[in-house]
Amino acid sequence: MNLTNLSTIREIADKFGFTFSKSLGQNFLINPSVCPRIAEMGGADENTGVIEIGTGFGVLTKELAKRARKVVAIELDSRLIPVLQYTLADYDNVKVINEDVLKVDLPGLIAEEFPGMEVVVCANLPYYITSPIIMALLEQRLPVKAVTVMVQKEAGDRLCAPMPSRECGAVTAAVRYYSEPKVLFPVSRGSFCPAPNVDSMVIRLDVKDALPLQPEEEKTLFRVVKAAFGQRRKTLPNTLSAGLGISKAEAAEKMAAAGLKPTARAEELSMEQFCRLAKEF
Repeated sequence: MNLTNLSTIREIADKFGFTFSKSLGQNFLINPSVCPRIAEMGGADENTGVIEIGTGFGVLTKELAKRARKVVAIELDSRLIPVLQYTLADYDNVKVINEDVLKVDLPGLIAEEFPGMEVVVCANLPYYITSPIIMALLEQRLPVKAVTVMVQKEAGDRLCAPMPSRECGAVTAAVRYYSEPKVLFPVSRGSFCPAPNVDSMVIRLDVKDALPLQPEEEKTLFRVVKAAFGQRRKTLPNTLSAGLGISKAEAAEKMAAAGLKPTARAEELSMEQFCRLAKEF
């Protein structure tokens, strides 16, 4: 069953009375080269358990199942459950969960489903909820090795932007705190059905084993980062004053203690400098 063949997709859709949902951001892959590359580059192998988020008709799920020891696929759309029972019937190492990934007890799921295995996450994420899902995965400090996701190109550029750079933002800093992001390959809009109005890319976030700050310091870090990028054209004493409700003098004092020049802007700081600044606060 070729799940990237447009005729096959239409036959399955007709068989189950399935229609694509714009509100759920459903654009299914019809480029046959994409999913094998995601599975390979995402780290799926015979010793690995994979959490997949968002299945479509199961085109990536099948590629993951061919390589991984076990796949647990989390799919929000209940209409797809009977479809997946049909398309994944040949794979006994796949378990499909009809849930919202943001409401799933992922630590409990990993402990129960993947004992003794390395775990990776692979997903073709709906563009409207890319950042909330990625941050939910990273902030929970799950015992996962990497998160490999397909995202809108613009979002991928921002998530993987170097620090410091003009392209980086608050979400860049958050992702770089928890992981080492890397662009894997581009995916054109013509690779999907229906075709979206934007191009995509596949990125991998290699999750860090150790983090530089304590949990309470992390809360301060992300408050500082949010404030710093709140008015990115302004210098940090102004943005920190406005975002944190402190005086410009106090902000400048903290910056000086962290070894930062008073004219610095958020886009000029490295992750290490943000961490130093957070410690001062």
